Amino acid sequence: MIELPTMTNFKNPRRDFLTKSAAALFTTNIFTGQVRGANDKINAAFIGVGRMGQGNLGSAMKQDNLEVVAICDIYKPNLEKAVGMTKGRARGLTDFREVLADRSIDVVNISTPDHWHPYMTIEACKAGKDVYVEKPICVTIEEGQKMVQAARKYKRVVQAGTMQRSGTHFQEATKLVMDGAIGKVTAIKTWNYGLANPAGIGNPPDGAPIPEGLDWDMWLGPAPKRPFNANRWGVDPKAFSHFRWFWDYAGGMMTDWGVHVLDIAQMGMNDVMPKSVNSFGGKLWYTDNRETADTIMATYDYPGFVATYEHRSGNANSMFGKSYGTMFHGSKATLFVDRSLYHVYPEKGSAVEEVEVKSSNNSGVAHWANFLQCVKTREKPISDIEVCYKSTVTCLLANISLRSGKRVDWDAAKDTIVQPDLKKWMRREERAPWKLVV
Repeated sequence: MIELPTMTNFKNPRRDFLTKSAAALFTTNIFTGQVRGANDKINAAFIGVGRMGQGNLGSAMKQDNLEVVAICDIYKPNLEKAVGMTKGRARGLTDFREVLADRSIDVVNISTPDHWHPYMTIEACKAGKDVYVEKPICVTIEEGQKMVQAARKYKRVVQAGTMQRSGTHFQEATKLVMDGAIGKVTAIKTWNYGLANPAGIGNPPDGAPIPEGLDWDMWLGPAPKRPFNANRWGVDPKAFSHFRWFWDYAGGMMTDWGVHVLDIAQMGMNDVMPKSVNSFGGKLWYTDNRETADTIMATYDYPGFVATYEHRSGNANSMFGKSYGTMFHGSKATLFVDRSLYHVYPEKGSAVEEVEVKSSNNSGVAHWANFLQCVKTREKPISDIEVCYKSTVTCLLANISLRSGKRVDWDAAKDTIVQPDLKKWMRREERAPWKLVV
């Protein structure tokens, strides 16, 4: 069992109740291995093993009863490195369709560039496999809707990579918010800031030689046909891949980091969706060839509260010296949380006392444990595909507002944008033969 953080300085009279409730919540997220038997092996394959994929592979290999049997990547150096992490026990493949056709494989991890997530997830569900897919789950809203439909239609367990939900201190922090320990929350602030070299990732020309062993057309997959550009492909040993900064494949920092901090905001508010969003910003700092915004201010109108997401690349100054995080502003206290800790700052005259609880940094491993537990029990995982769909859509709506120059209203009951002229942003054509068919 995960040991709960000590809250010795939190004198709120509800402390004992909160701690006991949190303990019950956390226990449900631990892989017990009691459903299929202690010796049953879950055979896993990993599709896309760049920096994020290798991180998932490392977390997965710490689980009991998991056997990594296949590694798939179209870029040979990444493939060889990941196979090496399994000490050569997993077979290396270059075509993900071989993974999906292998009936001995029970679960697949999809850590490819974002534009591949929908097609691979849907096809894996159709092939009878459970899925752990990285965030953000999709590039357009309609893609995400089809992913949820596929998970339900084929009765698959689909965990998304918003692994902070499995962190014990994130769970405890959001439970304090939900249980009213910091009072009525009327405002939430989320952000990530930094000061970067304005030259950024540079301006490599289109049409440069394709790296040896890379199938560029396959890498593009459902995305539009483009000449090879080193930044669009973006593999960098010193950074996460730069594909994130091009609209064909991702949504920039809004969907890369915004999905993490806004996911926790929505977790603390019972996963409610915003009613509208207005987003401003653009490419105001970098001189490289990226397309997505490097400076963003998005304001959300939720039922009963407002929230903001801010990102900037030209200034790192931040409240409390925190470069990123989620902050809940309640009538009794403000609660800040990031991956290192959560901290409660009381309002003047409040009965709540200041407390800081540090993280055990267990979220990645615990997220995989939760996924495998649910593979056995057939329960929904903590970051079920529908939960991450909501968090992803929240970010996509901000990008739609930014790119269209208009406020975007969201009808949660009908799962659609209200304005008819903005509905076109919910979808895009996939390049043949990679059409999404649920």
